Amino acid sequence: MADTTTYRLILIGFGAAGQGLARILRDRGSWLEQRYGVDLRIVAVCTRNRGTVYNTTGIDPAVLLDAVAQTGHLRNLPDQRDWAPEDMIERADADVLVELSATNLADGEPATSYVRLALENNLHVITANKGPIALHLPELRRLATEAQLYLGYEGTVMSGTPALRLAWSSLAGCEISEIRGIVNGTTNYILTQMEQGLSYADVLAEAQRLGYAEADPSGDVEGYDAAAKAVILANVVMNAHLSLSDVERMGITTLTRDTIEAARAAGERWKLIARVWREGEQVRASVQPTRLPLSHPLAGVSGATNAITYTTDLLGDVTLIGAGAGGTATGFAIISDILEMHLLWGR
Repeated sequence: MADTTTYRLILIGFGAAGQGLARILRDRGSWLEQRYGVDLRIVAVCTRNRGTVYNTTGIDPAVLLDAVAQTGHLRNLPDQRDWAPEDMIERADADVLVELSATNLADGEPATSYVRLALENNLHVITANKGPIALHLPELRRLATEAQLYLGYEGTVMSGTPALRLAWSSLAGCEISEIRGIVNGTTNYILTQMEQGLSYADVLAEAQRLGYAEADPSGDVEGYDAAAKAVILANVVMNAHLSLSDVERMGITTLTRDTIEAARAAGERWKLIARVWREGEQVRASVQPTRLPLSHPLAGVSGATNAITYTTDLLGDVTLIGAGAGGTATGFAIISDILEMHLLWGR
């Protein structure tokens, strides 16, 4: 086996994504070290309500997971700190900031400030938070480049399903003229259930019960989440400079059982589609409910699954389907970015 490189991780946030990452490290950490030569150690976890812990030699992910499972917090663990995230970034002996705080699409805070501070303190940064990447990507890319540090954000569009990496790596050499995607699992679940004859209100209530939809579901059902992902796709894949206000946005709240049934009778299916396309020298983006023929690859994607189709000059349409949310899937996105970082910077 090649020499092992140790990466000491600070986690900001320990919700579904942070716990998903911890589970992967608990179950597969030794395999990752043997296979890829990376020793991934969580040295700090900062949370808003669950406590903050720091140990320079690393914290057993199983201990973190057991604490949350048993008590719902980390406050009974040793190595407690009363440090704010900014203190941890500046004072901890670490290599990578894993930023997993709550998404804010108004100004990207406080996550964007955490990312800036980490780059100023010589930490690589990996995030699944859409706010900083949708709103401040040019600045953050510049800061990372100037500091010669890695900035990873694969998990911001389709969680662990490598939508961005497919475009910039596997499809390198192709010109991508259009992107169409189902990038919000909540709305796709709602539309799938409405096809069974249920009303929007009943399905939304069920989605909230299952944890697919928040108590305030507007970010999903009004298309804001998908619009942020469309901005990221446009700016990352097509080198555009779009903001959220540039996205033509419509959610699914106007769809009824009658409109769903009319599409079904015509051999079509409603999907909330994020679309990015070239129009002359410009790149445009929209999020809208769209009737797709059943023959279209995206039409058959049901439930909370996500999918994306890249239209290319050399390969035609290339479609990727996979998990677009969930703790394990997002945890994998973090792992995939760490492994790419290791290939680029660790040897």
